[in-house]
Amino acid sequence: MFDINVIIILIIIAGSSILSGLFFVFSNTIMKAFREIEPEAGIKAMQQINITILNPLFMIVFMGTPLLSLYLVVTAWTGVFAAAGYFLIPGGLIHILGSFIVTIVVNVPLNNRLAAVDPDSSIGRQIWEEYHSKWVPWNHVRTVASLIAVCCLSIGLLFI
Repeated sequence: MFDINVIIILIIIAGSSILSGLFFVFSNTIMKAFREIEPEAGIKAMQQINITILNPLFMIVFMGTPLLSLYLVVTAWTGVFAAAGYFLIPGGLIHILGSFIVTIVVNVPLNNRLAAVDPDSSIGRQIWEEYHSKWVPWNHVRTVASLIAVCCLSIGLLFI
C-alpha cells in the first residue's frame, strides 16, 4: 500500500543524512585543514564556500528537510503513527532545532560576519580566530543532531 507519509519520512531521513555528512566533513576535515593554513587563505576559502553553498540543490535539502520535519511532527502529534510517533516526533524536532535553528541562529550570523571582513587585515585574523572557536563547536552540534534525527526517524519507520 502506498503511504505518502512513509515517503516523506524517507525524504527527511535522506535530507538529514546528507546534512549530517556535510556537517561531519566540515568538523572532521575542512575546518581542521583551514587551521593549518594561513588565516588569510582560510578566510578566503570559507568566504567562497559560504557563497558557493547557496545553490538551489543545497537550499532544497536545507529548507525542505525542516519543512517536511515540521509536517511530520504535527502529523505524528495527532496520533496518526501511534507508537511510531514516539520516535518520529523527537526525530523531527531534533532536526529542526539542532540542525536548522542552530544554523540560522549561530552559524549563518558567524558566516555573515566573516563575509564582511578583509582576509588580509588584522581584524580579519581576529575575527577568524573568534569564528573558528564558535563555529566549529556549533557545527558539531549540527552534526550530532542530524545523526540523532536520522536514527530516531529510522527507528520510527520500524513501528509503522
